[in-house]
Amino acid sequence: MIKTLQSALLLAILFMSQAAYSGREQILIVGSSTVYPFSKVVAERFGRTTSFKTPTVEQLGTGGGLDAFCKGIGVGYPDIANASRRIKQVEVDKCRRHGVTEILEVKVGYDGIVIANSIVAPEFEITRQEIFLALAKQIPQGELADALIDNPYKTWNEINPKLPKQEIRVYGPPPSSGTRDAFSELVMEAGCQKYPWVKALKASNKSRYKAICHAIREDGVYIDSGEQDNVVVNKLVRSPESLGIFGYSYLEQNLDKVQPAKIEQTLPSMDAIISGRYSVSRPLYMYVKKAHVNVIPGIEEYLREFTSERAWGEQGYLVDKGMIPLPKAIRQNVKKTVKNLVPLSL
Repeated sequence: MIKTLQSALLLAILFMSQAAYSGREQILIVGSSTVYPFSKVVAERFGRTTSFKTPTVEQLGTGGGLDAFCKGIGVGYPDIANASRRIKQVEVDKCRRHGVTEILEVKVGYDGIVIANSIVAPEFEITRQEIFLALAKQIPQGELADALIDNPYKTWNEINPKLPKQEIRVYGPPPSSGTRDAFSELVMEAGCQKYPWVKALKASNKSRYKAICHAIREDGVYIDSGEQDNVVVNKLVRSPESLGIFGYSYLEQNLDKVQPAKIEQTLPSMDAIISGRYSVSRPLYMYVKKAHVNVIPGIEEYLREFTSERAWGEQGYLVDKGMIPLPKAIRQNVKKTVKNLVPLSL
């Protein structure tokens, strides 16, 4: 009787496992709008050149994509999450709670974050401290320790007389976006740290430090434009006196419409990002459920295509889309991770 019950239980578990994956024969990819164009072009090529169906790629933003990715295992949940920042510990913990315990981390390349305006407007040259002063919810009042005031600036020249005498209006990504996270860390924090007493808070009171450095003003100066970077580009075309924040790849695709600002005297370019001369850059990632590999058709093959030299190499077709390639040694290490399906240490 016990053996019969055990056999029935094993069959039930096997049936449930198979049922969890039945009904879907194509890869489902969600997440970052920055990684989206790269993931999409690989998906389309993969669908044309293999016997597998073209993967579905959806833009949910990095935070939204990882949220969906971490909700569970099975056909109802994404196989791959695109991310324009590294997965956070809180997201790893959520994955674990929902049974997503083996995750492959695939670093796919680099991207820069650009501040841009319409090509018909004057060129902009700005520092990260000036951007912080334009967009922070509260700013330090002189050198007085722990003295903050609500952001009073309405025009750029109020911050620096050398900047244009025009209204501060910036279109950018929402809080769920990896681009927004990276912008907060690479631009807002860098500008915020120009004030010694605020910088010192990072060691003594990290939550207050983050509240000061990351909080964006909510008085209409910064305009949340959703997860799709091309929306920001279109806003700039219609509003030439505005600035926008988006990924370098979208700049490359829209140089007939928008132009980048110099940040700390450096224009964004592939060479400047690779060398580190352009300070506002970040790595891009894909996260893959190991439990879905060999169950959802084509995941391994899709990853091999993405990490092939013809795709992400220095002369690859992703470079034509604005991808900044990883150094060769790093590409080789990532390929080993993909080949051996080595999960991220959680």
